[in-house]
Amino acid sequence: MTHKVHPRAFRLGHTVNWKSVWFNQKKYKEYLEQDYKLREFLMQRLKEAAVEEVKIKRSVNSINIIIHTARPGIIIGRGGAGITELKKEVIDKIFKKQIKGLNIKIDIEEIKRDEIYARITAQNIAEQLERRMYFRRVIKKAMEKLVQSPKIKGAKISISGRLGGTEMARTEWLKKGEMPLNTIRADIDYALVSAHTKYGAIGVKVWLYKGEKFD
Repeated sequence: MTHKVHPRAFRLGHTVNWKSVWFNQKKYKEYLEQDYKLREFLMQRLKEAAVEEVKIKRSVNSINIIIHTARPGIIIGRGGAGITELKKEVIDKIFKKQIKGLNIKIDIEEIKRDEIYARITAQNIAEQLERRMYFRRVIKKAMEKLVQSPKIKGAKISISGRLGGTEMARTEWLKKGEMPLNTIRADIDYALVSAHTKYGAIGVKVWLYKGEKFD
């Protein structure tokens, strides 16, 4: 059997940096659990804001949460009210109000071209599947949009589950261009998103190859 490795984890420290930037031996388990819960909460809470990734930077007395999104206006809200409300929810649900002497800061960074990010593409496909659109048409249209971008050298889309409401689950996929998954210097953007449909969950995987890095 083949050994499957996450494309980002395979390249950590070489062409890809960590999404959590901190180090603490004594509180490693606590911080890791907080980071996981925080990302899960933000991805669910900001589902309609097209969030690509959440970076977390910690220092002694502060936590900086950087949200990369294609729709910053949805998060910021009118007059910054959205950020204030989001910060309050993060404190109440993740840190349980135990933030004495801790400064939490949330920064929003806008993504200009959302079609070159795997997670946003996967989210768009999942949303269309949840609206009961025909799966082959959805992935074909998404692939056509991807290959139009000059930054994308290759793309692959895979969906798995009870496609079309069939009794037996199966996998359908579409691939165009190059996809050198075994090359460490290859810039591979990967995402996995679940679409919750009437017939169960459908897994949506997207790989995007953006050339090679020689830094």
